[in-house]
Amino acid sequence: MNDGPRHLPKDTPRLVVGLQPVREAIRAHGRKLGAVLIERPARGGPSERLSALGRFAKDQGVERIEPVPRKTLDDLAGNTEHQGAAAFAPELELLDPETLLDAPAPLIVALDGIQDPQNFGAVIRSAVALGATGIVWPEHASAPLRPATFRASAGAIEHARLSRVGSLVRFLDDAIARSVQVVGLTPDGDRPLQDVDLGLPTVLVIGSEHGGLGRAVRQRATTLARLSLEGPVQSLNASVACGIALYVFRISRMKSAISSQS
Repeated sequence: MNDGPRHLPKDTPRLVVGLQPVREAIRAHGRKLGAVLIERPARGGPSERLSALGRFAKDQGVERIEPVPRKTLDDLAGNTEHQGAAAFAPELELLDPETLLDAPAPLIVALDGIQDPQNFGAVIRSAVALGATGIVWPEHASAPLRPATFRASAGAIEHARLSRVGSLVRFLDDAIARSVQVVGLTPDGDRPLQDVDLGLPTVLVIGSEHGGLGRAVRQRATTLARLSLEGPVQSLNASVACGIALYVFRISRMKSAISSQS
């Protein structure tokens, strides 16, 4: 008996692992998934959570829902925790960066050298949850789009508007040419983020885990802003800082919308 997944269509090469990432892949792609794999215990049936995932996949039109041994999932996932679930999904759609810049009132998150898949995925999760209209990163010196990134995003990447650019500096130049402000987030920023005009079309640039914003990126920024932090800790993990900054943007824009209606 063959305990591995059957031959998978070539148009679903992307491996997604983890309960929530697989659930979001099902929600986003439905019948376009090549297969959903669910751990088959040595004894008894799958857990209630995995059974519920299988029912959800069936309801969303997924044609192939396969029980497999844990070893199959271990081999597929490598060092990424799979929680007994995996799926084969279509490749993520990468948008032209001009599409993001030309959107109404853009709030784009640009990643300057984020190389940790956990940080990359967590930034994507915050960006989707807090209303960013796009996420941009350079081809080089960035974390790849791999199962660990999808897992860290808790499935949010399935709903994100993504663009990978050859040169982040060139992208920022294009943004400025379109009257989009470039806000570089850095602990030594010239002014607090809340003092920036957060209602303007914006590219928010998040620096790398260790080096922060690169020199060329700092030079392009129309504003270098900092978070207003209390206490002895004045720097944060890149994904945490991004989440806080996006929340500040969201609150500011919500207040502006309410004010304009009154």
